[in-house]
Amino acid sequence: MWLLLLALVGLLLLYRWYRQNQILENLSDKFVFITGCDTGFGNLLAKQLDKRGMKVLAACLTKQGAENLRKESSRLQSIVLDVTDSQSVSSAAKWATRIVGDEGLWGLVNNAGFGNALAPNAWQRKADFEKVLNINLLGAFDVTVNFLPLIIKARGRIVNVSSCAGRLSFIGGGYCPSKFGVEALSDSLRRELYHFGVKVSVIEPGAFQTQISVKEHHLKNLDRLWSNLSSPIKDYFGEQYYQKYTKGLIYLLEKSSPKLYYVTDCMEHALTATHPWTRYSPGLDGKLYYIPVSYLPTVLSDYLLCRSSPKPAYGLK
Repeated sequence: MWLLLLALVGLLLLYRWYRQNQILENLSDKFVFITGCDTGFGNLLAKQLDKRGMKVLAACLTKQGAENLRKESSRLQSIVLDVTDSQSVSSAAKWATRIVGDEGLWGLVNNAGFGNALAPNAWQRKADFEKVLNINLLGAFDVTVNFLPLIIKARGRIVNVSSCAGRLSFIGGGYCPSKFGVEALSDSLRRELYHFGVKVSVIEPGAFQTQISVKEHHLKNLDRLWSNLSSPIKDYFGEQYYQKYTKGLIYLLEKSSPKLYYVTDCMEHALTATHPWTRYSPGLDGKLYYIPVSYLPTVLSDYLLCRSSPKPAYGLK
């Protein structure tokens, strides 16, 4: 009996391996548009796909970023794009339309992201949330809607970069809500576009060392929020809470993985595999902790997260 079960499991794993390793043909004929290519995942993915022979259209926030990428390859084309500016998004879509022509756009990677003010919600204001939501969620929506006719024409792929923080809200600020929103956007797009033959995948990385995870940047923002906090909230939390919270954030950022290719390999698979996955969770922290904890009953996940958080001065004794 046990041998039969093991044989069945082995066959299932073998079939899964075979299916996920089937790659599309004629990749050199396919156009892919990637946002957020100045640094990090987007920059590495643009170079990676270019080496695979795909026709990469890379969008950067800065002119310098766009110029640096063009120097990497004569085939790679780049443009300056601010995903929070609808006029900039519309111009980028027109630029891409002229390039891809009747072939359409095979892949759209909504990678542009921003992580700011990773701190308790009570320390923040509406403006702190707005910037993160405008880039991570509303920007991804605006880009997708503007590029959708090109994607439908090619019956292509949409790859949205979420986070394990889009499955488990373990830190305050606008980052987790924005990534939860990306998850919902991806689910609705996948179902809406099913009959068009368009596939939608979500990348849910753990903690990786990108521009978003620069320690000095986050500590500066944390200090700004704490310094501007007024009583009684500041008194309720207390100085000791602030110091412990800062140490915890430093630990999280310093433990971030430098192996960005774990994420870009997932993005590449979502764009080039015959049967892409709906969700990819690169990073051991996501696979072994954040994603599993997100499936636990709320009372258990709350216990695990609350037990590890610092205690406020006015908290329960």
